This record gives sequence, C-alpha cells and structure tokens, in this order.
Amino acid sequence: MTRIAASDLRKDCAEILNHVAYQHERVILQRHGKDTAVLVSLKDLALLEAMEDHIDLEDARAALAEAREKGTKPLNTLISELGLSR
Repeated sequence: MTRIAASDLRKDCAEILNHVAYQHERVILQRHGKDTAVLVSLKDLALLEAMEDHIDLEDARAALAEAREKGTKPLNTLISELGLSR
C-alpha cells in the first residue's frame, strides 16, 4: 500500500485517483507524517460495505437468538429498573 502526504495529493490528484480507480491501489494519506485516511476504489468500498453488512446480520441473528433464549422485557420495565423517567 502506498503512503503519500496530503500535499502530494493536491499536486498529483488526477494521477493518484487513476491509480486508485483503475488499478485498485489503496493509498494511505498522511498529515505531518501520520496516517489519517485511505483512498480506496469503489470496488473495494463495495466489498467493505458487504462485509460490514454480513457482520451486522450475524450480530442481529445472535441478538435475536439471545432474546428467544433469555426472553425480553418491556421498555417501561427497563426504564423503571434503570431509574429513568420517560
């Protein structure tokens, strides 16, 4: 993965974007020598989002299974137990 200073991105923006978009190169942007952000292609972004969706679905299924196993409480009961007011 390539690392570049943010100032270099300003100078060579078109060339860097072409590398990211067409060669699927990932580019880490740095400010003051510290990594701050990453440029990725739309294809890579779609893959990351699909992975996040899969993880979210697994978490939701686990939460649903736990609710079926342990049961649930009405919201008013939880509010009362926590000493909150509605």
